[in-house]
Amino acid sequence: MLQPIIAGVIGALTGFASSFALVIAGLLAVGASPEEAASGLLVLCIGQALLAGLLSWRFRLPLSFAWSTPGAALLVAAEGTTGSYGAAIGAFIVCGVLILVSGLWAPLGRAMTRIPMPLAGAMLAGILFPICIAPVTAVLQEPLLAAPVVIVWLLLIRWLPRWAVPAAMLVAIVGVVISAGSEWMTGATLAPGFTLTVPTVDPLVIVSLGVPLYIVTMAGQNVPGFAVLTTLGYRDVPARTVLAASGAATMLTAPFGGYALNLAAITAALMAGPDSHPDPARRWVAPVAGGVTYVLLGLGAGVATALVAAAPPILIIAVAGLALFGAFATGLVSAFEAPETRLTAAVTLIVVASGVVVLGIGSAFWGLLVGALVMLVTRRRDTPASPVPAPTVEE
Repeated sequence: MLQPIIAGVIGALTGFASSFALVIAGLLAVGASPEEAASGLLVLCIGQALLAGLLSWRFRLPLSFAWSTPGAALLVAAEGTTGSYGAAIGAFIVCGVLILVSGLWAPLGRAMTRIPMPLAGAMLAGILFPICIAPVTAVLQEPLLAAPVVIVWLLLIRWLPRWAVPAAMLVAIVGVVISAGSEWMTGATLAPGFTLTVPTVDPLVIVSLGVPLYIVTMAGQNVPGFAVLTTLGYRDVPARTVLAASGAATMLTAPFGGYALNLAAITAALMAGPDSHPDPARRWVAPVAGGVTYVLLGLGAGVATALVAAAPPILIIAVAGLALFGAFATGLVSAFEAPETRLTAAVTLIVVASGVVVLGIGSAFWGLLVGALVMLVTRRRDTPASPVPAPTVEE
């Protein structure tokens, strides 16, 4: 029984270290205070731990959950467009409602699995593009801090790829601590609390943030998460229960900063694969152990937030960019795979990556809309749109 526990702990450490800074940066970008961002990180850790523990135990399946990494990237891209943090919270709740409905109402769930590949892949790539170029910008703006991060990542990506991003994050943390001295601990607490924010309803924020957050969470996390489990031989996954539970959990945690909870993809391969345990019937222990580890890591959310706040913003985004290179490449491949829809993919990517805001609505929505129009105009009637085998991203 020790083997799946170890796999769960390693999976949680890898998932947390790879993207916790992006989560904090995303919450700060949509108006959260440092205390509210710490609350969001903590409640996300607890939410995914409860989902993994309860559902894995109930169905005796290795069901691991995570926060939405492409969703966090979307929050970063939405900086300055949400108006208030309360409006962002309202959008988080709408995202949770849509995920819940996807589990309870089969037609919506099926529709999400049939999003044309050029649109889904190009939208994800467009959202990630500004983040993925951050390592280059960071090396130019903060060479003493950023260059060691990139070098460590590059060295480990060949020999220990699973640990490349966590190691890069560790180097970044050491650099921030050394450069900031003891000042970074000002206002930090070892015991972060839950900060409740009253949601407000802003239709523009719901359209520009809530709906795209739902789409990238479904297409970039939930769909590939189910695909990973199916590939590993788990063909009786209770998809409707998983979606309904994660949607409900998102709704409940949203007022505290939990922007989106979903089925894990990359860490699912570790916790549900043979590295977890030779016997598939015993691998359900791994997500339970991973959930406990996430809760322990979440207790340090206040310190993590203080570190992110003390670091140059470009450095944090640069580390996130290193973690998202694989997802960006996968999004590009899926978007441009079919020659007949490459124009659609290119237009969608360019509009999303532009960051344009029209009528108070962000570029992710406009990219989908313009891309859909281009596809409608240019697609031949005898050429069906390919459904999305959605791009997989790191948690």
